[in-house]
Amino acid sequence: MKKLICLFMMALVVGACDEGFDELNVNPTRPPQIAAANKLTAVQKFISSERYDNWRAGMIYQSTMMQHIATTAGYWDGDKYTWNRGYASSLMDRYYGNAIKTIEDLMFQLDQEEAPDEMKAIVRIMRVFAFSRLTDLYGDVPYSEAGKAVLEGIFLPKYDAQSEIYPDMLNELEESAAALSSGTSGFGAADVIYNGDQAKWKKLANSLMLRLGLRLIKVDPAAAQSWATKAIAGGVMESNDDIFYLQHDNNNRNGISEVFAADGNPRMSKTFIDFLQAGNDPRLPILAARRGDGSTAAEDLIGFPNGLNSAMLLEMTGEENTDAYAEPNRDILAAFEAPMIFQTYAEVQFMIAESNVRWGIGGDAETAYNNGVRAAMKQLSLYTDAATIADADIDTYLAANPYDAANAIEQIANQYWVATFLNEYETFSNWRRVGFPTLVPVNFPGNETGGTIPRRLTWTENEAAVNADNYQAAIAAQGPDILTTRVWWDVE
Repeated sequence: MKKLICLFMMALVVGACDEGFDELNVNPTRPPQIAAANKLTAVQKFISSERYDNWRAGMIYQSTMMQHIATTAGYWDGDKYTWNRGYASSLMDRYYGNAIKTIEDLMFQLDQEEAPDEMKAIVRIMRVFAFSRLTDLYGDVPYSEAGKAVLEGIFLPKYDAQSEIYPDMLNELEESAAALSSGTSGFGAADVIYNGDQAKWKKLANSLMLRLGLRLIKVDPAAAQSWATKAIAGGVMESNDDIFYLQHDNNNRNGISEVFAADGNPRMSKTFIDFLQAGNDPRLPILAARRGDGSTAAEDLIGFPNGLNSAMLLEMTGEENTDAYAEPNRDILAAFEAPMIFQTYAEVQFMIAESNVRWGIGGDAETAYNNGVRAAMKQLSLYTDAATIADADIDTYLAANPYDAANAIEQIANQYWVATFLNEYETFSNWRRVGFPTLVPVNFPGNETGGTIPRRLTWTENEAAVNADNYQAAIAAQGPDILTTRVWWDVE
């Protein structure tokens, strides 16, 4: 009996010691799981990213290739079609280490926590947006195995073919749109883009579907029409209130604004300024200012030719500096709290106009075109009230530059080019898709492309050594890792 009592007492002691053991066994130096809502905020900021890739891939390369910006600075390689591999791969370097990794981790967490489908849908839309930027810029990229080093132990992801990535992204958008309603998401205010408004996310899903569907216009016109029809019918952005953008603040600065703060070399391209001046565009004094004294008078705004260095400028003009030329208007565009814009209602209206021209869908092309121009001018007030353009000035512009049905695709694309200034990822993609605006290539000495505008940027140099087998397989599938290799949807 005494033995049984001892055994009973020992069980109580062991039980008492075991109570709370899980808590005691937690490493106090290791943080607990971060809340899913906080991870969403991080993802949205990671997608806007920082000065590093906005400077290199966004501004140095794409803004100058698309002749929004020009400069004599030698390290601005895109202005001259020279090759700095580290600059060209900068989006890939930043997105995979930050945005993609966090998105995949967040998706896993939402599954584990059995979160509502609407929360998962928002993250899936963000995932599509991030991957669309990557694949549009580089072509074949790690997709199905990306961001899963911790989750699945995949440290050397394969490169998926863009021809397989695109259908999956479009299906993701379709399913995400179907999962969203008109209520407020469980993410709430942690969603720093739409504040949890499911209806806005649903419109974004369809608007991105329209963008990606139209990307297919050269490689699969029937699929492009099908996806455009589905997107428009599903409900796309309806006003500038639906614009997909991140509002920055002084604690989370706009990466492009940080470029302007660090680099005084960018000037407005002659191609861009000439276009705005030819139409007496009221956006000109908002977008541009003379470098020397800040004047925004139209007669003072001179665009700088692309493809020159300082020696060539001196030989051509006798000038030794570029202070007399226009630069981006720093008083309006360069504030650290400026918005980072990803997709706009104006772009959607231009795509609807194009869809009507091509296939007769989406409503009247002229109406959509006019709506797009008006919205593109009005959206500048996101930067500051000083950038507000009066309705009467927009009416005057549209009357002087009316819709031209005979040249509709070019006219729409030209306005798209203006509307996407500083969203150079989209500018570059849309130019490759439709071939407008008509840009004049440069033939800078020693350029990498034979004097043709690049068609993509190049993968991370490290991949050739660290992920060699998958890197070489991607080259075998897509073509050489150079600036002139075309991505799948950019067929000749």
